[in-house]
Amino acid sequence: MNTEELFQWSERYLAPTYKRAPVALVRGEGARVWDSEGKEYCDFLSGIAVNNLGHCHPEVVEAIRRQAGQLLHVSNLYHIEPQAHLGKLLVESSFADRAFFCNSGAEANEAAIKLARRYSYLRHGEGRSEILVMEGSFHGRTMATLSATGQSKFWEGYAPLLPGFRHLPFGDLAAIEAAISPQTCAILVEPIQGEGGVKIPPPDYLPGLRRLCDRQGLLLLYDEVQTGMGRTGTLFAYEAFQAPPDIMTLAKALAGGVPMGAMLAGEEVMGAFTPGSHASTFGGNPLASAAAVAAVQVLLRGELLENCRKVGSYFLAQLEELKGQYPFVKEVRGKGLMIGMELEVPGGPMVDACRERGFLINCTADRVLRFVPPLVITEREVDRLVAALDETFKIL
Repeated sequence: MNTEELFQWSERYLAPTYKRAPVALVRGEGARVWDSEGKEYCDFLSGIAVNNLGHCHPEVVEAIRRQAGQLLHVSNLYHIEPQAHLGKLLVESSFADRAFFCNSGAEANEAAIKLARRYSYLRHGEGRSEILVMEGSFHGRTMATLSATGQSKFWEGYAPLLPGFRHLPFGDLAAIEAAISPQTCAILVEPIQGEGGVKIPPPDYLPGLRRLCDRQGLLLLYDEVQTGMGRTGTLFAYEAFQAPPDIMTLAKALAGGVPMGAMLAGEEVMGAFTPGSHASTFGGNPLASAAAVAAVQVLLRGELLENCRKVGSYFLAQLEELKGQYPFVKEVRGKGLMIGMELEVPGGPMVDACRERGFLINCTADRVLRFVPPLVITEREVDRLVAALDETFKIL
């Protein structure tokens, strides 16, 4: 089909859950993608922090090709070799002792919520199921994760939300401590808020939550769906804060572009799950697991993590310099290659203007330009984007 037919079919046959730009991307390599008309773009969005290794990383592609020719799917009623391999890699690279696999970040967060409540039930009995969550957070669009999400714009039309979640200011330890009650079982937090506007907490926030949970006998849950898999310069964002969780969720970049989610926990906590207490038909399927094994192995070599830290620091410095030239740029913030530029004006027109100039970015929280490029991005490509932003800001 031609491009116009593709647009027409999408508008006619697909659910209207996305406001799509008039672009059909058909090929990708590294940090570049091409549309159906042959136009090249430098991708500073990575499918919203999914393509951390770059598009079509050869080791991931080869792993998918090899596994697809061998075994696409079998039930979790049987042992699955690439799933076991992936579990070993993630456990040996993290705080955790065991891993549960699913198909998305929302599913991973659902599993984390269920595990926290079940662990509390088995340990304390009924009545201790409240989870403290953060204003500005985003954990998914299923009913439980939507109820945990701290942005009312996502709630409209879905009442009644599920009970058992209490929203508190992000970054405010005192507010968390004051909110803990005999009904509280856990705290759920993103180490850095992504959809909330790339918000970074104070340096002692996560360590403070860890100390608070230890003192109060609560579980600490990290949603690392967006921050994990090298995005902030370490394999997992919590490493930089030296504050490990009790439960952690992953998705997005986990399988190099193939849909996959994971929930990790220590031995005692994960022991609250028993056969039949939670499951997923497709979770940890051979194809996704093989892709994820390849992706994790690439990250564990360290070169991309080093590039993330190096180019991320350079990127922040260039954006700070640009900020000084335009009063409507309120703040630049980020860690590694998870960067936000907060504006005093709506960011949508900037996104469109950058796309016209061959750069893919997006806007979150209405006025925050979000930059989450592949970890293979170069300083030269950063320079080109900053120049395009400069041109855009002058016009708009």
